[in-house]
Amino acid sequence: MIRIPGAPFPHRPARGGLAALLLAAGVLAGCASTPPPTAEMAVAAAAVQAASTTATRESAPAQLQLATDKLARARQALADGDSDRARRLAEQVQLDAELAQLQAQAQRSRLAAEESRAAARALREELERKSPR
Repeated sequence: MIRIPGAPFPHRPARGGLAALLLAAGVLAGCASTPPPTAEMAVAAAAVQAASTTATRESAPAQLQLATDKLARARQALADGDSDRARRLAEQVQLDAELAQLQAQAQRSRLAAEESRAAARALREELERKSPR
């Protein structure tokens, strides 16, 4: 018992009060759910839409299909209430869509380089034909 000055009776601290408070806090924290990743889902959908060009469909179809499939799985996870999985998949969708675009851009760059080399070769051959020997 604790004697508090000015109190008419001795004070007895509640037993287990702190333990009950910690238990309640733990239960509430366990019940708290992750908020739905609506912003991440919107960005993922926009990334797939931006990547869905003719050039990307022709140059990086597998990567674009992977992003599209993951977006569908992210939407399903969100519908199932699995916000964490939906968020992870949405982040992967963004990366996959960007990779698809970069692969398509790299393919276009390779084709442009090949065309430049072919043009340079043709010019060199033309100069060699016209130059006196």
